[in-house]
Amino acid sequence: MKFADPKNDVAFHKIFGNENKKVILISFLNSVLDLKHGYKIVDLTFKDSYQLPKISSLKSSIIDVKVKDQKKNSYIVEMQVSETDGFDKRVQYYVSKEYANQIEKGDDYPKLTPVVFVGILDFKYFKGKDYITQHIILNKKTMENDLKDINFNFVELPKFKKKLEECKSLVDKWIFFIKNAKNLKIVPEGIEDKGLKEAYKESDKHNWTKDELEMYDYFSMREQDERGKMTLAIRRAKEQGKIEIAKEMKQNNESMEKILKYTGLTVEEIEKL
Repeated sequence: MKFADPKNDVAFHKIFGNENKKVILISFLNSVLDLKHGYKIVDLTFKDSYQLPKISSLKSSIIDVKVKDQKKNSYIVEMQVSETDGFDKRVQYYVSKEYANQIEKGDDYPKLTPVVFVGILDFKYFKGKDYITQHIILNKKTMENDLKDINFNFVELPKFKKKLEECKSLVDKWIFFIKNAKNLKIVPEGIEDKGLKEAYKESDKHNWTKDELEMYDYFSMREQDERGKMTLAIRRAKEQGKIEIAKEMKQNNESMEKILKYTGLTVEEIEKL
């Protein structure tokens, strides 16, 4: 077997946005949100199901799946591989907009139903070691959660350090899958959950079409290009900073040895300034 990386745009949509395999997303949401008996999601309606032509036109590095459950509650499941400027504000705006768009002007407010955001982050963002966090609106004095219609849930993959044999709960097995599937050769032992079994099956590239594989490779290369641009920008910024320091030291008649020590530039680079 050769599993795709669930963090890839095409793989994420194929696994979690597949209306014919909704058992996958149902299992994932029930486990990550820790929904108990009586509150568990039993069915989902996809607002925009998996379609390869539509995915191929995506330009954003942010990929999401939107669904409603049997109680008409809305869920936004989002995968983001790198932190963006204003990330927290974008998430709040995005969820608030989804909440407000449920009704038209003049409609009754009671028609509004909860919106639950689940963000899978391939970077660290919040303080602390917890790899799953829930953010809700609380009364500052009583700590009561009276405003319940919007809540945010995050899975920070870099904080998840567990090895395969340490994953005992279903939610840990899910996070292990998302983080490590691309490095596995076989489906791990002890996977009893139907949804997670289907997720491994859908991520097995031997079951993919030629078009899916080509699009998967395209998005993988695009992601590498984006990382390369970021690395280059950081490197250039650092180099520019060193050059400015070297210029100032030369103007202050500092010795070549000292400039070399504090900037890390070569003699040739310093002499060109």
